[in-house]
Amino acid sequence: MSDEIRRWSEELARDPGSMVFLPLADALRRCNQFDSAVKVATRGLERHPYDADAHDLLARIWADRGEMERAMDEWSAALRLAPNHAGALKGMGFACFHGDRAVDAEVYLVAASAADPGDPTIDAALARLRAPSPLSGDSHGPSSASESMPGTGDAVAAAAASAYGSAGPPPEIAAPAAANGAVDARDVFVDLLGDGEQTALLLDGQGYVLAGAYVVADGRDVSQEVGGALSGVSDEARRAMRHLGLGEWSSIVFETDVASVAMAPVLQEGDTAVALVAAARSVPLGLVRRLLRRVSERGAVWLGGSSPAGPVGADQ
Repeated sequence: MSDEIRRWSEELARDPGSMVFLPLADALRRCNQFDSAVKVATRGLERHPYDADAHDLLARIWADRGEMERAMDEWSAALRLAPNHAGALKGMGFACFHGDRAVDAEVYLVAASAADPGDPTIDAALARLRAPSPLSGDSHGPSSASESMPGTGDAVAAAAASAYGSAGPPPEIAAPAAANGAVDARDVFVDLLGDGEQTALLLDGQGYVLAGAYVVADGRDVSQEVGGALSGVSDEARRAMRHLGLGEWSSIVFETDVASVAMAPVLQEGDTAVALVAAARSVPLGLVRRLLRRVSERGAVWLGGSSPAGPVGADQ
């Protein structure tokens, strides 16, 4: 990747009007060099203001930085120039989905599917959007946070009151209530997840799964395997930060060929658990970080209000 960035940078220096700014800015984005990516994309747009692909690219950079309003402005600009731009339609769909605008999300994703019928991530997002909600029974996908999470169990409510004041946590953080007043540990984060390409776990310091599930394509829940592979990661991160003199660690985000993975510590009564989210590479990093924040906050409430008999899936 560094060789390509160097080659494209040299080409752009020779010809500032070259369209090579598109792959260059995208490569910088994938390397998390967001400031440089914004500069390259913005300068490219100054020379090519009517290029929808350039607006789509800048939108993805803003989304990866967590600046969703700017991202949606750029996707809107791309759609004004090219109403059937699959990338911009898909981006707007995911942004609306994660912003609890299910109706708008479906409109954009249906249009994106028509523009790019071979994209499996769009089909997965639509399937998730249209699936009956396990909490509300809604057959039209997730509703707003306040509608899909009407309350909490007594224990969780008590923990919320101490953490957030008498009003309790915001509805997107409060643990969802099941019909019998309790919720299975595997379902603690289910209402926070977006399309079917995302998952979330809460692990203790030894890697045991406290909440959430990690289901792979063949239907197997590999949560315990993932937890075992990550046992001790919090201690390793803490040692690394202290060695570098950077203070306490707050989050880690890394990308693989197929997924983006983010982790953050969840502190509760002196113990440190770890929140983990994983998403397909097509999901902007900004949305991954937003999901991680919500999962971390939900995990803290869950730890404060639950008294599990043991790790999820552990033998009793």
